[in-house]
Amino acid sequence: MSMCEEAKMEIHELYNLLSQRDKQPPELLDITDVLLQVYKRMEDEKNPAALLNRLVNYIRNAALKGKLHFSKKEEALIIQLGVHGQKAGLNGIYQGDYSDKTQFYRFTEPMPRR
Repeated sequence: MSMCEEAKMEIHELYNLLSQRDKQPPELLDITDVLLQVYKRMEDEKNPAALLNRLVNYIRNAALKGKLHFSKKEEALIIQLGVHGQKAGLNGIYQGDYSDKTQFYRFTEPMPRR
């Protein structure tokens, strides 16, 4: 199984776990929006490891901002996505704004505002 296929399975599972939560604060909704967007873009991405690296950094930043806590299963999935993101090497170093979810959307794609 390729890294993209594994990552897509992990993203899908994490999305389902987070979507089933009773309380859905705005930060959690933003995380699920970004997970869905990254899931769609994984196959077309030139450097999927760098995309996963940005995803994990975004999740960590949003969780700190919203004071979100993850279950053991959710945390394990985030860690595994981070391991995939480490394969980006120097390309994984991203100097952008980790709190900006627009980095995951193309100009032609609508971004959900929550």
